[in-house]
Amino acid sequence: MQMPDVPMNVPIDDPNADTEWNDILRKHGVIPEKPPSPTPMIEEALSEARRLAHENRLEGKDLDELAALEDEEDEDFLESYRQKRMAELSATTAASIYNQVYHVQKPDYSKDVTEASKTAHVLVLLTSSQGTNTESRVLIEIWRELARRFGDVKFCQMRADLCIERYPDKNTPTVLVYRDGDIKRQIVTLRELGGARTSVQDVERVLVDVGAVKLGDTRLQRNKKEEVDEGASKIRTGTTGGDEDDSDWD
Repeated sequence: MQMPDVPMNVPIDDPNADTEWNDILRKHGVIPEKPPSPTPMIEEALSEARRLAHENRLEGKDLDELAALEDEEDEDFLESYRQKRMAELSATTAASIYNQVYHVQKPDYSKDVTEASKTAHVLVLLTSSQGTNTESRVLIEIWRELARRFGDVKFCQMRADLCIERYPDKNTPTVLVYRDGDIKRQIVTLRELGGARTSVQDVERVLVDVGAVKLGDTRLQRNKKEEVDEGASKIRTGTTGGDEDDSDWD
């Protein structure tokens, strides 16, 4: 079929349809080539997601949880994860050199905070100058608990007005996250975390977001809370046993 060389209006119901007429129009450049179907790419992405989920199914489990899976997992595969977890625990233990809240003085700020952040994450809590700020008191208690659990992160505390002259008390508590000698994040008051209701889990989320703690770290209290919530949900819905549907990975 010979197509004319002069431009012309050609009736096209659906330029993406697989019709003989559209094939002719594409051949002569009247309409563009049909874009490739996204279906193969989506299927490939889903397949890769399932593969990674299966390979990483043991991530975040502690040694006791791994031991409980001895009858369900391949022995060599399980042993490799056990060795990996032991190496991670050993590295964390070696890096746990702080384990307390450090009350910083202004003359030592550069050494205790800026320089220290070149080897570890340093979180500085600037508290209320008057000592009557409810949110400051909430975060002081959380600071103590997290410092005990995450000894590889340095938790510091300082009265805001002693750190920054005339710092507004209404902006306290303020959290400064240091790494590699720079401030990577700052949180002014607890408004974005939950106000006076801010929990340990809320601050743990900050630790994960800034990279101070890995998401699967077994020290995270929120991991334990999620396990309890998931178990309770399964009891309520009657799904405490049996195989999980593969569709969950979708």
